[in-house]
Amino acid sequence: MSETLNKPSAAQAEDVLYEAADGIAVITLNRPDRMNTISGPMLNLLTELLLKANADPEVRVVVLTGTGRAFCAGLDLVDATKGSGIGSAAMSNSVSVNLDLRNTPPTVLFAMDKPTICAINGAAAGYGMDTALGCDIRIMGESSKLAAAFVKRGVVPESGGTWYLPRMLGWSKAAELIFTGRTLSAQESLEMGLANEVVPDAELMSRARALAAEIAANAPLAVQSAKRLMRMGQEETFNDHVHHVFLQFLQLARTQDFREGMTSFLEKRPPRFEGR
Repeated sequence: MSETLNKPSAAQAEDVLYEAADGIAVITLNRPDRMNTISGPMLNLLTELLLKANADPEVRVVVLTGTGRAFCAGLDLVDATKGSGIGSAAMSNSVSVNLDLRNTPPTVLFAMDKPTICAINGAAAGYGMDTALGCDIRIMGESSKLAAAFVKRGVVPESGGTWYLPRMLGWSKAAELIFTGRTLSAQESLEMGLANEVVPDAELMSRARALAAEIAANAPLAVQSAKRLMRMGQEETFNDHVHHVFLQFLQLARTQDFREGMTSFLEKRPPRFEGR
């Protein structure tokens, strides 16, 4: 017996909201009565919407957030303990759990070319914390928190935490956080480098949108290339990386955006980038 994730029904489509305007796509986890815990159908829908934003040439930045008092309180353990939802097959001692790990939110977030900002409202716990770590930039409301509670539930950071945290914090700090399952306040997260900014709760989305707009005003091809190169640089030698950067620079130098960037600088006016 294996566990599969079904395509979301029309009723479940409201569990993840999508809006796009002015180069910014906002994806919102919308299950506030369950603190935005992730069900199997939500995994599929979130993956689908992330891929949609990444493929849309009009979208330059993606903002991921939640409604209610939590960004995401993790996977839906209530459904799992009842024999449905993520983890239910494993909890019932089934032989295998078959999920396509190449096409889930953590892997899609890592591979996306579009910059991602996580606007963390309330708790980002377990899977929610891993998802936040998978975004390029994290802005936290002052009452929000990151909860690495995996070992307190008998599991591990299954969606990227064991990869991201040692790179972000160094081995010892990551080990302390993961092994203790500690919860960090927004201020502690900022001091440790896990958050870029902490803002008043009421200003969270306005600040996230302002930062997204600042990024969206830049040449999108250059921004996306920079993100790809940063990702590649984590696994390459310096000499290999410099080679790849030079090849990417040559491609960008042939674009209309490059010419617009140079022309607008000489004419002392804001550039108007079209992504071409």
